[in-house]
Amino acid sequence: MSNNSVSALPIIANTRSTTPGADFCVACGDEHTINPLDMALQNHIAKLTGGISPASISLAWMDWAMHLATSPGKQMELVGLLQRQNAEWPGFLRKNLLHNGDSASYEADPAVLTINSGDTRFADKGWEQWPFNVMSKAFLQAQDFWQHATCGVRGMTEHHEDVVNFMARQLLDVVSPSNIPVLNPEVIAASTASGGKNLTSGLVHLLQDLGLEIPNNNEDKDAEVQPGYQPGKDVALTPGKVIFRNHLIELIQYAPQTSKVFAEPILIVPSWIMKYYILDLSHHNSMVRFLVEQGHTVFMISWKNPNKDDRNLGMNDYLDQGLYSALGEVNRAVKGRAIHTVGYCLGGTLLSIGAAALAKENDNAKAEHTTIANIASVTLLAAQTDFSEPGELGLFIDESQLAMLDALMWKQGYLDGKQMSGSFQLLNSRDLIWSKIMREYQLGLRAQPNDLMSWNADTTRLPYRMHSEYLKQLFLHNELARGHYEVHGHAIALNDIRVPMFVVGTVKDHVSPWRSVYKIHVLTDAPIEFVLASGGHNAGIVSEPGHAHRSYQYLPQNMRTKTYSDPDEWQFEALKEQGSWWIFWQQWLKNHSDEKQIKAVQPSNDADLGAAPGTYIFEK
Repeated sequence: MSNNSVSALPIIANTRSTTPGADFCVACGDEHTINPLDMALQNHIAKLTGGISPASISLAWMDWAMHLATSPGKQMELVGLLQRQNAEWPGFLRKNLLHNGDSASYEADPAVLTINSGDTRFADKGWEQWPFNVMSKAFLQAQDFWQHATCGVRGMTEHHEDVVNFMARQLLDVVSPSNIPVLNPEVIAASTASGGKNLTSGLVHLLQDLGLEIPNNNEDKDAEVQPGYQPGKDVALTPGKVIFRNHLIELIQYAPQTSKVFAEPILIVPSWIMKYYILDLSHHNSMVRFLVEQGHTVFMISWKNPNKDDRNLGMNDYLDQGLYSALGEVNRAVKGRAIHTVGYCLGGTLLSIGAAALAKENDNAKAEHTTIANIASVTLLAAQTDFSEPGELGLFIDESQLAMLDALMWKQGYLDGKQMSGSFQLLNSRDLIWSKIMREYQLGLRAQPNDLMSWNADTTRLPYRMHSEYLKQLFLHNELARGHYEVHGHAIALNDIRVPMFVVGTVKDHVSPWRSVYKIHVLTDAPIEFVLASGGHNAGIVSEPGHAHRSYQYLPQNMRTKTYSDPDEWQFEALKEQGSWWIFWQQWLKNHSDEKQIKAVQPSNDADLGAAPGTYIFEK
């Protein structure tokens, strides 16, 4: 087979079951007859609980209670903490009752324990006044107590400890005085100043978010909510053409913006959890636009939004019909030149799997097929390859939890974007749920829409089988890092990747914690350039030049040792640069490209599949 051929790819056999009543089960990772009565009941339970397993939660609390009951030393520690907290109150109340809350006339006892919460919910000056300071102090003390009570109980499993600690925080956040309008001084002040209009506006916002059409009677017509950013009109604007389409992807080739381009093109593999255009937002913060303006030929995968008919699409389908098909088409378009590959989030995990599988196939002297493309480099953006420490996402990963998610998806054939976003909101409920309730429904304020917010609301679905395989094989059993992950029946190892790698982690990432991303260092001997960017999973990647308060860390070649450095040691040694890591990355791409540039060629396709951003991006 020639390098330009895609038809000879080792596509796996059709994974759709033909046996009546047979289906794929995440609990065992195989096809078998599923008891419909069991699944029907568990499906109803999953809908009531939002996919959270009551059994998993109950087992975690039982583990905590039983081990705490047999830990008298831990119990004494908690009693001591309560005594220290109670010791604060006489002086605290004396300050407020005798000095009428005047902190200038009261000197605190330095021996008294103080809590520095850093909690933005109590940042308003009103919380420093009587009686609101009493309520906030009591809440913060309760929060501090339960933090100690749910951690460090001897004998508990680490997973159960994380679940109990998380659930305790969630329950406490529900009863926070900041959530109750009559107990929140900021809301009281706003209501007094506006004559209650903030509460009226908040009610309108609530009804609108519930999907009700509420007429806007405000005098300020400019205050009406404007429609979100639309792909092809406000975002996803970089010119290009769709050069290939199959059931799962559209492949976009962007028009060059320079007369000459680097010989090696760039193929970007975004995550299919969300739409691809986070990497092609507005003109000023589009990564695609930045790259083409620097003289790179850029290709982008746009994933189809699956429906119930796609329930049995699995990870191998995304590999074959997605990554491999795209590589083959790019290889054909650029006439066999080496390709810089880029993967974001789940797309980066898929890219690492595909790159390792291709490397193994190419090195095997008995390989039946030749390579479909020559990979020049691999860039992973906030993408995990070792899932042993997935952060708070691990709270939702155990056998019972996956069985419940399996039941939730079983009937509809996919995981809905709203169901998925609910889990992410729980992980950061303080900012994404409770602070939003206070700001929008109590203070009556609406956040100004922006391109990133609109993209975040443009959710997608995940096929039943793919999501089950992803959670079971990668998150639960960590098969990729352990060398047990199979592609076409053969186990692969990331150590087979030998091309240069550029790996980006973000400091505040709740989805792909940067220390987890950093573990790629122990999984491959490939040369790795690791960069730690400021920001979170999305904003840290969309970090365009000129963006204020952006920075990144890296370790220069002359400061590196031949031995392994753990992530904290690396962070301590790394240099910090102000600005965008995009510029540093583009220079790295340039250094790993042919010095001789070639004449730019406009994208073309005889099938006339349309212009960017294509059609799959609009599927709801």
